[in-house]
Amino acid sequence: GAGRGIGRAIALAYAREGARLALAARTLDELEETARQAEALGAPTCVIPLDVTEQAQVEEMVKRTIERFSTLDILVNNAGLAGPVGPLQDNDVAHWTRTIQVNIIGVFLCCRAVLPVMISRDRGKIINLYGGRGRHLSSYGASKVAVADITATLALELEGKNIQVNGLNPGSIYTRMW
Repeated sequence: GAGRGIGRAIALAYAREGARLALAARTLDELEETARQAEALGAPTCVIPLDVTEQAQVEEMVKRTIERFSTLDILVNNAGLAGPVGPLQDNDVAHWTRTIQVNIIGVFLCCRAVLPVMISRDRGKIINLYGGRGRHLSSYGASKVAVADITATLALELEGKNIQVNGLNPGSIYTRMW
């Protein structure tokens, strides 16, 4: 989710701190804009368009990151959809399901893909973003509660492995998504 909004802001904050960035999201032109801004701050970048719900694409992201930078130290799971708005009984099932796939399955696949690298190197950080529960956003709220639980569970599973797993709830931010 590095193409815009919170994801772009996170990427640029890392760029200002001297990080090398593998930028991933669905929309290539937005990723390229984030890369231009990060490179202007001196950060080397790698642009990786992908759908986080596609396991092969997520695994390719990790592979390309390692090829470009020889390491992968931090994963920020920021990709997300707000989902259908309105009373649950009026929600489109396909839209509701897609939100769950991106917001939960995407986090699962990304964490799962980076863990072998982090475990083999005995270091790493995983940051999962989860937001509040908005009124009439049942799929979003449900997915973000799940991400909070995945985060807590993974942190316990990795205890003693020098891999920190944290969740970040930035609250409501005025972005294009909202």
